[in-house]
Amino acid sequence: MRARDGRLAGGAHRRPQSRLRADLAMENPEHPLVFALAGREAVMIGKEGRRNGADPWRGDFVAIPLPLSEKREARQGLLLVSPARCEPEAKWAAELLGQKIARLRATAAILESEHRLQRERELLLNIINASPDPILLTEPEGRMIISNARADALFSTKEGESEGRHRAVALNNMLFSAALSQQAIESGATRRELLLVSPSEGSDLLFELLSSVVQHPREGTCVVSILRNVTDLRAATEQIEENYRRLKVAEADVRAERDRLDLIIDSVADPILVTDPSGKILLMNSPAERLFTAPESDETAEAERAVRSNDAHFSSFVSNLFLTGKGLRWRGEISLIDPSTLQALPVEAVAGKVLSEHGEVTAVVTILHDRTEALEKARLYEQVKAASEQLEEKVREATGELVRRNELLQRQHFELEQASQLKSQFLANMSHEFRTPLNAILGYTSMLLQGVSGDMSPPQKNKMLRVDSNARHLLSIINDILDISRIEAGKMPLHLEEVEMAALVGELLAEVEPLIQKARLQVLTDLQPGLQPAWSDRQKVKQIVLNLLTNAIKFTPLGHVKVIVRGDEERREVRIAVEDTGIGIAPQDHDRVFEDFRQADNSVTREYGGAGLGLAICRRLAKMLDGRIELVSNVGAGSTFTLMIPRRGKR
Repeated sequence: MRARDGRLAGGAHRRPQSRLRADLAMENPEHPLVFALAGREAVMIGKEGRRNGADPWRGDFVAIPLPLSEKREARQGLLLVSPARCEPEAKWAAELLGQKIARLRATAAILESEHRLQRERELLLNIINASPDPILLTEPEGRMIISNARADALFSTKEGESEGRHRAVALNNMLFSAALSQQAIESGATRRELLLVSPSEGSDLLFELLSSVVQHPREGTCVVSILRNVTDLRAATEQIEENYRRLKVAEADVRAERDRLDLIIDSVADPILVTDPSGKILLMNSPAERLFTAPESDETAEAERAVRSNDAHFSSFVSNLFLTGKGLRWRGEISLIDPSTLQALPVEAVAGKVLSEHGEVTAVVTILHDRTEALEKARLYEQVKAASEQLEEKVREATGELVRRNELLQRQHFELEQASQLKSQFLANMSHEFRTPLNAILGYTSMLLQGVSGDMSPPQKNKMLRVDSNARHLLSIINDILDISRIEAGKMPLHLEEVEMAALVGELLAEVEPLIQKARLQVLTDLQPGLQPAWSDRQKVKQIVLNLLTNAIKFTPLGHVKVIVRGDEERREVRIAVEDTGIGIAPQDHDRVFEDFRQADNSVTREYGGAGLGLAICRRLAKMLDGRIELVSNVGAGSTFTLMIPRRGKR
């Protein structure tokens, strides 16, 4: 007899066909069976339902609790026996029977719990396996406890699979364990991104990791993790962001293009209008606004009529573009009116269609060009053309006269060249004829001064010295003139040889020693040691340097004269400079001093004499030697004439 659903069930020890079954409410504590089930000792139950605790074995029935122990909650039921059969063994049997029943019931409860747990586990696995996202229950260190199929595909392998899959799974487990850091566990539920590797394809997968810490009775602290694949979402997000960025850039470009377009069309002097196919104006620049918008300061009826008239003429012109159907452009003339001045404005209009990708006309762009100036220019052109024809006739007449004069000038120029050549040839040929009388005069004066014809008185000797000096001066001038003539005639020969500069400078100083003593100047030399000899005409070089040196002594009242010789290895030439502290030459006269018969001071009252041919001859001789002469000077600061000749001259 046992309790079922809050009631007490019992049965007597009879044959199976005569089993007694009764239901008893447990809420009645006065009932003998309820009292027996709640007690600890055997209870005697009489025929009238009385309890007899004094002698439990002398009643009709004896109720023995199963098992007979001190724990009230351990009662499994009652064993009812007849007193006639109640022996001491009945108590022992009751105890064994109660323990056995307790074990059987406990085992049944465990089996039922395990079965229910198994069904719940299978249901849970089916639920998490049905999820498209990997779901895992792991320890805080990352060791898996429960995982669904999606998670197994990322974090577990089987025997016989490829080495690449094993490595990918190992890498995923390492990355997942690193993501479950102690800091993330202590912070509770977290959300972060986790980059894993696809074991099957080897591609990168981006997941959103949602982790939450839970407490398990047996496992302790665990982490429930859900991985949501956001690879495509991230790619889509990046694509959206890129498209948004491109859209912004495109908008900025369009805005910039619109601004540039506005700036361009506003900067154009001609009116520009953009209309739709129906003729409605969509865009126009400032010059067009003046024609198709009435001035705010003069909203008169005349101005409004002028604007409406312009609109009508312009709409008619645009419609012709569609009516003709010939090409994409249409050119014509429109008579407009300036609303501000109410003056007629003849314009030439050029309209063009703007087509879409499908060939549909989306807009019409029209440019209006004011023909007032063109018409005026055409009128002026006719006048200019008539005047030009008259001028051409006069120019033809003047050209004929100019041709005649040019022919005359060419003949005169040819005659002058012939005369110059004859002059040069004459002077070159007259070299001996000029020098012979002078040499005779110099010879006789020298003999007279030496006393060949007897002694002369001091006045006679003084006069003879003047004759000798003037003769020598005349000979120098004649020599210079003859040298220039010979150079111009191309009859100045060159004798090339090695020229030792130190020896050449020594000879020059010896020749001008009388001039140096007379001028009482200090003459210095600065020669580069070890200078290689130059290959040139020694006599010509000496003549140039001598002329430069005598000029320096002549035009230096006080101070010194210095001869400097240097070699220029970069240009492969020799530089001979004559430096003085004399009167100097103004910069504007630097080129003049090298001209024939010219000096820096050409006045009749100049202080220094000379024909002005020395420097001209020097420049011509330097050019013959493939060299040049440079001048650095200023008034009152002295002068430096530098002769530059190549190491290897003409052959």
